[in-house]
Amino acid sequence: MVSSERMSSSSSQSPAPQPTPSMPPKQYGVTKPISMAGPTEADLQRTRELEKFLVKAGLYESKEEAEKREEVLGRIRQIVKDWVKELTRLRGYSDQMVEDSNALIFTFGSYRLGVHGPGADIDTLCVGPSYVNREEDFFFILHNILAEMEEVTELQPVPDAHVPVMKFKFEGVSIDLLYASISLLIVPEDLDISDVSVLYEVDEPTVRSLNGCRVADQILKLIPNIEHFCTTLRCLKFWAKRRGVYSNVTGFLGGVNWALLVARVCQLYPNAVPSMLVSRFFRVYTQWRWPNPVMLCAIEEAELGFSVWDPRKNPRDKTHHMPIITPAYPCMNSSYNVSTSTLRVMMDQFEYGNKICGEVEMNKAQWSALFEPYLFFESYKNYLQVDIVAADADDLRSWKGWVESRLRQLTLMIERDTYGKLQCHPYPHDYVDSSKPCAHCAFFMGLQRKPGEVVQEGQQFDIRGTVEEFKHSINMYMFWKPGMEICVSHVRRKQIPPYVFPEGYKRSRHPRLASQQQSDKQSGEDGDASQSGSSDRCLKREKDPDAVNEGRPEKRQSTSPQKQESSSGEDCDACQSGSGDRCLKRKKDPGSLNEGRPEKRQSTSPRKQESSSPKPLVPSSVSSRIGLNTEINPGNKISNREIPEGGCVSNSSVITFCYK
Repeated sequence: MVSSERMSSSSSQSPAPQPTPSMPPKQYGVTKPISMAGPTEADLQRTRELEKFLVKAGLYESKEEAEKREEVLGRIRQIVKDWVKELTRLRGYSDQMVEDSNALIFTFGSYRLGVHGPGADIDTLCVGPSYVNREEDFFFILHNILAEMEEVTELQPVPDAHVPVMKFKFEGVSIDLLYASISLLIVPEDLDISDVSVLYEVDEPTVRSLNGCRVADQILKLIPNIEHFCTTLRCLKFWAKRRGVYSNVTGFLGGVNWALLVARVCQLYPNAVPSMLVSRFFRVYTQWRWPNPVMLCAIEEAELGFSVWDPRKNPRDKTHHMPIITPAYPCMNSSYNVSTSTLRVMMDQFEYGNKICGEVEMNKAQWSALFEPYLFFESYKNYLQVDIVAADADDLRSWKGWVESRLRQLTLMIERDTYGKLQCHPYPHDYVDSSKPCAHCAFFMGLQRKPGEVVQEGQQFDIRGTVEEFKHSINMYMFWKPGMEICVSHVRRKQIPPYVFPEGYKRSRHPRLASQQQSDKQSGEDGDASQSGSSDRCLKREKDPDAVNEGRPEKRQSTSPQKQESSSGEDCDACQSGSGDRCLKRKKDPGSLNEGRPEKRQSTSPRKQESSSPKPLVPSSVSSRIGLNTEINPGNKISNREIPEGGCVSNSSVITFCYK
């Protein structure tokens, strides 16, 4: 009885412990997760199948190649350390200072995130002391050191890039090397590059150079599962390349953009496995209301004075179509290159990916269906072909890089001058015509009338003046050398040169294309660009069997390379000569030789110039003309010439849409 009372008394003094409330799930990102659900057995099985597909596709490097990369990085680390020590000695610092002087190599991009594949380049950053600068010490002295090494090939400095870079191969491994001089006399071995103090007293190019490493580190800190993130990102990068939307320079998305998009989906579905994340990726971004920004964390505003992305304060930020914000200070829009046209293309591809993933989840399709290559040359009826030539492979490498970096401007100019009624799709792949006597490559852009746009019969889009403006900006290349020329031509689908197709022939249109490209197909049915002077072809198409089949790929026969004609190649004067020495054609009018290009421009590239005899410059009106034997119209306008119903205008410089 006593014990019972004591027990009762004890119970009244010490109440029974209450169940511990469950801790709320950790929140990743600026909003709560959409779902905390984990995988089902079916999700796990689909993940295993996806990983097996990625391995079979050759997306993982071998152990030997991984060791080779580490060896090359070790060599580069020693080279930059020796370079800084030598500069320290030459500038009269003490022996102790020479001994303590240091430079560090950091990696970023796909290599740092662990999603690089065989043959991929390594994005590297060299961090040096305050007295070693970029302009002379990095792009001149270190450049010359590398140029003299047998292990180094394809050395290409790009000092005027948005992020200055030196590209080269070291024992066959591609390296993109940036440089950042921080405000320290001695760079410590344990430097924390994520600390904001590294940004003290540095210029804007240095901030951009440092940002790659800082962003990569932040991404890995802000995701719930690194392994699942890496598999998903590896998958979606491969998908983007297959679908033709992987290229920051041409207005699509690059590696860091895709990484940020995938990281945000990982935050929204923290317990999902890769097969779920791939599906959710397309589900999220087909519904995303651009230009609402994608952010992994809140935008940080430090007191260092650097501008951060803020459309409320910065008018230029309001013009961004697809903001994807970097998570490290100073937060920037990593996708400022995206235009109205390229956003449209990517949204179409997101819809395609979402559709296929739905079929995979219902066991109606395999993962391989998601990665079917995009049939670019079957998707449009009209194209712009940009031919680029140079005297040799080394010159072509630098010339091509410059032209490719400006192709986005051509897209924007066409959108501007046609008031958005003519849409452009730049394709981020180059093609080589090995039959040319000089070094050559070509880019292509698909053209179509904006779907749903109300236009008049036979409306023309006169973009000759636009092309003139574009090639004028191209000709301002500060490292221009004789032999570097560009030709822009309007070609129809049937005139696409055979060298762009695998095995030299045209593939018939894929049966899945109709579902992939609904909007493109609709616009293709509504309008057709004509180059013929005869109105009968458009007016009485049903009476001509060939005309009936024209533009209907499902009935088109394969075209052999011998029968395939390429009018664009014939239009390019820079490619018509019989030898490399005659790759530049003389114009008889001596007064036009310097048109559109500065006189006697000398190359100022750090690379040693090869001696060559002076060659006359091709007039800009010849080398970059869009029409054959036509006078360039400087007016950037839409032409609405009245022509007979169903009629066509024979002019490769003017894109004319005909309607029935």
